Amino acid sequence: MTERMNLGSLARDAYKAMSGLDKFVAQSTLPKPLLQLVSLRASQINGCVYCVDMHSSDAKKEGESDARLHAVAVWQEAPFFTEQERAALAFTEAATRLSTSDITDEIWARAAAVFDEQELAALVVAVATINAWNRMGVATRMTPESYA
Repeated sequence: MTERMNLGSLARDAYKAMSGLDKFVAQSTLPKPLLQLVSLRASQINGCVYCVDMHSSDAKKEGESDARLHAVAVWQEAPFFTEQERAALAFTEAATRLSTSDITDEIWARAAAVFDEQELAALVVAVATINAWNRMGVATRMTPESYA
């Protein structure tokens, strides 16, 4: 596929605002490996090849194992994830699929049981932010860094 436009150069202020959200999430106390898994899972669901490539590559550079990266798509069946990661992935899936499902009280309670209030707020922002990035990447058909 051919990239449709370079949104970063055409919408610099929007990119700057999105980067501010990324900075907020990065400065939270959420574990960095967990944030990569959340971003990877939302990107898989949304079909954003650019973001899947970026977050799997970044996670690998930060020491994430191939087994865990490959299993993110089937995290519910995989033995590789902690309860905190499972709660974050369940929340990510629910918040990403809002048009077909809901963030149930059960999913919220599961996340609230393993994250404090500040961390849960950061998780909400992290999932919302990666979903926005995914929509920009899919709409413009951003070319994955590893391919370019």
